[in-house]
Amino acid sequence: MTEQVAPARVDRDALRRQISDKYRDVALDPRAGFHFHTGRPLALMLGYDATEVDALPPSTVESFAGTGNPLSLGRLRPGETVVDIGCGAGFDTLLAARQVGPAGRVLAFDMTEAMLEKARLGAEALGLKNVELRTGYAEDMPVASGVADVVISNGVINLTPDKTAVMREVARVLRPGGRFQIGDIIVQTPVPQDAKDDIDLWSG
Repeated sequence: MTEQVAPARVDRDALRRQISDKYRDVALDPRAGFHFHTGRPLALMLGYDATEVDALPPSTVESFAGTGNPLSLGRLRPGETVVDIGCGAGFDTLLAARQVGPAGRVLAFDMTEAMLEKARLGAEALGLKNVELRTGYAEDMPVASGVADVVISNGVINLTPDKTAVMREVARVLRPGGRFQIGDIIVQTPVPQDAKDDIDLWSG
């Protein structure tokens, strides 16, 4: 019998605003210092190839704030369609676009406009025509059903209170036999309900 886990009782819209404000700061002032690692040192710590990192625009790299390396779970194939959940400044998006090549495409979305603007500028700087950037949320992806060969995500799902909704959306946008490559944070012991319900702990 599967144990039922009580969801977090937080105001979803307030949580989204708080998280978006935090990552807007990472986009606009990446050297300000945060409670999490960022930039090239983080990318190398997470096992990204230094040559591939250095081929990205510096403005993309400086605002990288992932928690893992979803691309380490398998190289993307030329011609594949990739969906990037919560793409941020476009670090994984641009790497994915280079891997799938001109015949493939990357559909990437984020809820923070400052991050999306960085991703747009990064794609333009690299001349990537196979990147489509959209505003959206992990629980309600702005992507048609059954379009993705691969869904990637890096440090985003842990910030959503309704993870079941996110996984339902992942299943919806994936084609049969598609892959889900995720880098994220997990806990190995139950989180007390009062901690789950404390909105300040979600982004702080």
